[in-house]
Amino acid sequence: MKKKLVEEMPKLRPLKLPDHQVRKLANGLTVHLVPRGPLPLVAVRLVVRAGSAFDPTDRLGVGDFAARLFRRGAAGQTADQISDTVDFVGASVGGFANEENVIMSLSTPSKHFDPMFELMAKILLEPDFPENELEMSRRRTLAALTNDLDDPGSLADRALVRATWGTHPYAHETIGGKKDITAMTRDDLKRFHQQRLGPSIAHLYVVGAFDLDAVMKTVERTLGGWKGGPTSAPVVPAWEGLARPGEVLIVDKPEQTQVQMRIGGHGVRRGHPDHFPLVTMNTVLGGGFTSRLVTEIRVKRGLSYGAGSSFDMMSVAGTFTVSSFTRTESINQLIDVSLDEVKKMRERGPKKVELATVQRYISGLYPARLETNEAVSGAIADVVHYGLTDEWISEYRERIAAVTVKQATEAAQKHLFGSERSIVLVGNAEALRPKVEQYGPVTVWRPSELE
Repeated sequence: MKKKLVEEMPKLRPLKLPDHQVRKLANGLTVHLVPRGPLPLVAVRLVVRAGSAFDPTDRLGVGDFAARLFRRGAAGQTADQISDTVDFVGASVGGFANEENVIMSLSTPSKHFDPMFELMAKILLEPDFPENELEMSRRRTLAALTNDLDDPGSLADRALVRATWGTHPYAHETIGGKKDITAMTRDDLKRFHQQRLGPSIAHLYVVGAFDLDAVMKTVERTLGGWKGGPTSAPVVPAWEGLARPGEVLIVDKPEQTQVQMRIGGHGVRRGHPDHFPLVTMNTVLGGGFTSRLVTEIRVKRGLSYGAGSSFDMMSVAGTFTVSSFTRTESINQLIDVSLDEVKKMRERGPKKVELATVQRYISGLYPARLETNEAVSGAIADVVHYGLTDEWISEYRERIAAVTVKQATEAAQKHLFGSERSIVLVGNAEALRPKVEQYGPVTVWRPSELE
């Protein structure tokens, strides 16, 4: 049967990452060099293990705040001067943080690599964190937070993170909360830069059309003197499990006539042995527009315009989520259909024809994820960060194609939630509470509790 399913797949064109070299500077910086043509462009990605999971508890969001300010003034140059220099040659440079890393990126025409990389190095090593830029960034971040707290979908996502991760370091937003953003000072940012960033916990990826020896000379010249920071990478603590299993959390938005719904449960870490069966199974369940959840919720019942499910996989753990929205009066139907579809998949798995269809779909889309230098640098960075192998990329489609119905079903039985799940709703709590008490103990939150 496995052979038959694989034979139904179109012949897969070999997918191979460009050959790349790994070198290490005396200061500990690991450099990944990936020559790749034919376009005369270069993408650079610097990944430092200093993401939001490692933020100090009294300054959550400091890593992302600092990273976004890197290019807003450095080495005596103003933000406008940096922008003019970058824009003049058609390049781009920026920084941000995710849960586990602070990331700086550069995209530039090959002929301008040297001056642009030198500028990126100055931004990394000598950020000024000007007070006026800090205040503007604070206002923008607080405005974005206000918008999130007013948007039911964003509120639902924030509440689900809190309901699933609890007090784990993954539980807080990368930008931090209102009190953290309000209290952030220039000294906080300088302290983060000095203490949390360093070459020993950093990887530099250079992908595109370039000469290896010339690039290494530039890297050595600009980053060879980088010092300080941790000597070993910080470790994300283990997750003890769902913070609110079996509970229903309502974020009260009395003016809402519709309800955002999230149902969350345990997932898996990135690189888990069941990754490929889970990806194919979930695409059948809720990972595409022809999925079971879309069919049952949107097409057959007209409960919502959209529905889906997804796995969020990180280094030490992950979550599984079902998402949708509907009118307040039909919330029970939406929850029941969602739980029932997850239950049916958990108990019986996908059908052969469903599995074959999504295998073709996933395999057809995957090469597009490696078309640009930026995409290749991101893919290789993920392989390194999560401790995978190059075969994870080069054999990805073959491993998807090799998944059997039995494997997908067994993965669903192990990893899809049963009664141990958290339900999050955003809507009119007074109207919702009596409707949803049947699903578990109900707690009502105000949006301000998620600031």
